Amino acid sequence: MQIYRGAVDAVPIVLGYLPIGFAFGALGVATGLSTLEAVAMSAFVFAGSSQFIALSMLGAGAVPAAVVTATFFINLRHLLMSTVLSRKVRATSRPLLGLLAFGITDETFAVATGRRGRHHPAYMLGLEGAAYLAWVASTAAGAVMGARLTAGWGLEFALPAMFIALLVAQVVDWRRAVVAVLAAPLSLLGQGLIPGNWDVLLAASLAAAVGVGLERGWRHVA
Repeated sequence: MQIYRGAVDAVPIVLGYLPIGFAFGALGVATGLSTLEAVAMSAFVFAGSSQFIALSMLGAGAVPAAVVTATFFINLRHLLMSTVLSRKVRATSRPLLGLLAFGITDETFAVATGRRGRHHPAYMLGLEGAAYLAWVASTAAGAVMGARLTAGWGLEFALPAMFIALLVAQVVDWRRAVVAVLAAPLSLLGQGLIPGNWDVLLAASLAAAVGVGLERGWRHVA
C-alpha cells in the first residue's frame, strides 16, 4: 500500500520525466553515444541536469575527468537533500537508505518534503522507483527513435514546465506563496550581478529565510 501511494504521488514527476528523458535519449545519440550508452547514463547517473551538461561537454570535446568533476559539483546539493530526507524517513537499514539516497532527485525531494509527516521506506521506494523507471524507459525510447523526431516539439520547455507544476502544488498557504513570489525577482535581480547559477541558490536561501521568519512570527501571534 505504501509503495502504491508513493507511485501515485510520483505521477506528476513521471509525466514531466517522459518528454525530458525522451529528449535526452535522442540528444545523446545525436551527440555520439550509442543507444546502450545513453540508457546506461540514465540508469547509473539518474540526474537530468548533470546528464545534459555532460552531453554538452562531451559534444564540445571535454575530457572525461572534466565531465566527472563538473557533474560531481553539480550534484553536491544531493548531500543536503539526503540530510533533510533522512529525518523524514522511518528507521530502516543502511543498505536501503543507500538505495533511497540514489533515488533522490530535485523532483522526488520536492514531493517527499511537501508531504507532511514521516515516510515509510516503502513509500519512498514507490515514489523514487516510479520516477526512475520513467526516466530510464523514456531515455531508451528517445535513443531508439532518434534525434530527428524531437525537432520542433518544444521539449526543451518540459523541464521548467515540470518545476512550475511542482511549485504550484507546493503553494498551499499564503506563507509559501510569499516565498515563491519573492524568490523569482530575487533570482532575476541576482542574475545580472552574480556569475554562474549562484543567483538561484542565493534567491532560494533568502526567500526561505523570509518564509521561516513568517512562520515563526505567525506562531507567535497565534
